[in-house]
Amino acid sequence: MPTEKMNAVRFHGFGGPGVLRYEEAPVPEPEPGEVLVRVHAVGLNPPDWYAREGMPDVPPEMRPPFDLPLIPGTDVSGVVAAVAADVDSFAVGDEVFGLLRFPVVMQAGAYAEFVTAPASDLARTPAGVDHEHAAALAMSGLTAWQFLIELGHDFPSPFQEAQHRPMPLDSGSTVLVNGAAGGVGHLALQLAKWQGARVIAVASGAHEKFLRGLGADEFIDYTRERPEELARDVDLVLDAVGGPDSRRFLRTIKRGGSLYPAYFGEFDDEENAALGITVTAAQVRANGAQLAEIGRLLENGTIRVAIDSTFPLKDAQAAHERAAKGHIQGKIVLTVA
Repeated sequence: MPTEKMNAVRFHGFGGPGVLRYEEAPVPEPEPGEVLVRVHAVGLNPPDWYAREGMPDVPPEMRPPFDLPLIPGTDVSGVVAAVAADVDSFAVGDEVFGLLRFPVVMQAGAYAEFVTAPASDLARTPAGVDHEHAAALAMSGLTAWQFLIELGHDFPSPFQEAQHRPMPLDSGSTVLVNGAAGGVGHLALQLAKWQGARVIAVASGAHEKFLRGLGADEFIDYTRERPEELARDVDLVLDAVGGPDSRRFLRTIKRGGSLYPAYFGEFDDEENAALGITVTAAQVRANGAQLAEIGRLLENGTIRVAIDSTFPLKDAQAAHERAAKGHIQGKIVLTVA
């Protein structure tokens, strides 16, 4: 019996956006515990282009294996097309969304018309939410949630030995979000406000109106001023940019506070201890139950998801080129006809 075919985006070798090819590929079949999803939208994330490039900045011994050709993508929204015999949590026709298999599998094949997904990674799409916004929520929403609200797992971060424990937030808390206009940042801002915190948003000036509209109490344009020189007595910094420069935010945090870099940087444990500041990071993990909770906040209007731009699946190359330009407001999404 011939294998069914679908349209998908694959790369056969590592490199820039030009390695992405729109071509035919086999339709996957769900294994036990999985469902087959007819994809309607795909959310783009940095791991997509890290994988496309072959993760050249990661030491060889730490790089995950990639079997080529590879269909990238982890964030999906669509309709259940088939279920394995042991799955009773979803039925054919259910609208679902999720972050698939991450980080066990760096890329789960979402840039396609069909993708298989562990049922435990999926949640029902919130009422009144379209597929584009649901797909845009998955990884970014879970990242913000697991950093700020509930980690939800005991897996250690690959960047540190210390276990991440989200700091309780309330009306007496001040939270600074660096990179506040991006996918993780704009959702973290809203989750912090949901908890009652006062929020300082750091981004370029073009995003000020957008971020104040999401509830930012104070805005710092990093192209004009250095946030680490302006902000003081902050309880928590969520640095959605992270990396080597994240250490500069230590001076903004009061004793007993915390710094959460989304991409772990260069820190001195003795310095952190002397300052009385906790520095921890988490690696986001797929979690359908948590995604359902975030989805309820989206459904009732407590949070909203911003979409920077959308591209048809066949134009995934152009979507990656848009991502490379930076200054993204919210999320980039692929749509699947």
